[in-house]
Amino acid sequence: MGVDLKRLRRTRRTRRARRGVAGAVVVLLLGAAGAWALTATADEAPAPAVTVAVDRGPVVAEVATSGTVQPATTRGLAFTVAGTVQSVAVRPGDVVRAGQQLAAIADDDAATAAGVVDRAEDDLAEARDALARARTPADDATGATDCATGSGARPVAWRSPESTTTATPSAPAGSATAQPRPTATVTRPGATPSVTGGSTRAPTGAPGATGGGSPRTSAPGGSACAGEGTRGGGGADLILAAQRRVNQAEATLAEAREALAGTTITAPIRGTVLSVAGKVGSKVARGATLITLADTYAMQVEATFPEADAAALAVGQDATLALADQPDQAFPATVVQVDPVGSSDGTLVRYGVVLSFSDAPDDLLVGQSAAVTVETGSVPDALRVPSTALHETAEGTGAVRVGTNSEPRTVTVGLRGGQYTEITSGLSVGDLVLRSW
Repeated sequence: MGVDLKRLRRTRRTRRARRGVAGAVVVLLLGAAGAWALTATADEAPAPAVTVAVDRGPVVAEVATSGTVQPATTRGLAFTVAGTVQSVAVRPGDVVRAGQQLAAIADDDAATAAGVVDRAEDDLAEARDALARARTPADDATGATDCATGSGARPVAWRSPESTTTATPSAPAGSATAQPRPTATVTRPGATPSVTGGSTRAPTGAPGATGGGSPRTSAPGGSACAGEGTRGGGGADLILAAQRRVNQAEATLAEAREALAGTTITAPIRGTVLSVAGKVGSKVARGATLITLADTYAMQVEATFPEADAAALAVGQDATLALADQPDQAFPATVVQVDPVGSSDGTLVRYGVVLSFSDAPDDLLVGQSAAVTVETGSVPDALRVPSTALHETAEGTGAVRVGTNSEPRTVTVGLRGGQYTEITSGLSVGDLVLRSW
């Protein structure tokens, strides 16, 4: 079959013509677009700079972080004696009142604690009797305690060393009768001796007499046994020892009674049970926490701040708290604690902060998240500019652009807040500054 050369040549010419038309159209379109772009660029003016007027108003500096809601008070409750758990009356989540019984230990263990109390009471009674005996004074009517036996009494008598010989009226002339020596019986030191027969002079060596000493006298306030007695010397030591025994017995009894009271666990405060560590029949050690109780009626927020923000924090600062389940409401709060020592997480050093609700909402959940904002400084009426308008150049100074010509100007900066910054010099109310640069 032969090839139609004429037809083939016509087809090729048609294709070339179509390609030429398409290229011309593209060139025309590109030219038109370029012309439009050049015209638009020439006609469009640059956008004017946005300026704001310097005014007066409050400036507030704040720092923010997140925290969690926690009970203000948490108590770990335990038995004061070791034993077996007999009953547990609560479980986690239960709300209890103060004084409500929460758990009890086995009766045998409680009986053992009761026996310890009985023995401690007997020991205390004996110690008090011993103290009373040690404090009992000697019989004032009989004198000092016998030195040899420690009991009984014997009078102390002074005998005058002098003898007198007088003639009796009935005796024959020239005879003499020796008169007996006067004898004085002393009932207690310092008493006036009673004299029988003859002389009434105080015997030599008696209390209040002058001259030579007496070998058998009782010193005032003491005993006839050379310093021994119930009120001096060894007697004072006996009283002190007896008093110490009483003190020890009282302390032992108090401890035993506390242990007996601790055979049951009662709620010391109104709150919510957070956890129960044991069950009926389990063995528990003395002092091991069995129930954790939280005061959920006094909740607070615990948060941490990086050290750059923590430097501005102080107890008593105002704060606001926002809860995840109530995002549209801000609750006022106060900083009640700032940790003096920070902790590092390997990247930043953070400081713990505790905040207290001014008026806590109902049904707060332990551990729920809260957004924390603390006001670290404020000026109620300050000359201010938007913080974005200020370019800080050095500590206490900054630069702004003033007027429509954006002329740079150095100003003195006071408190710098998140939205506004205080200007202490360099600007006046009504000056226009570039909003941001």
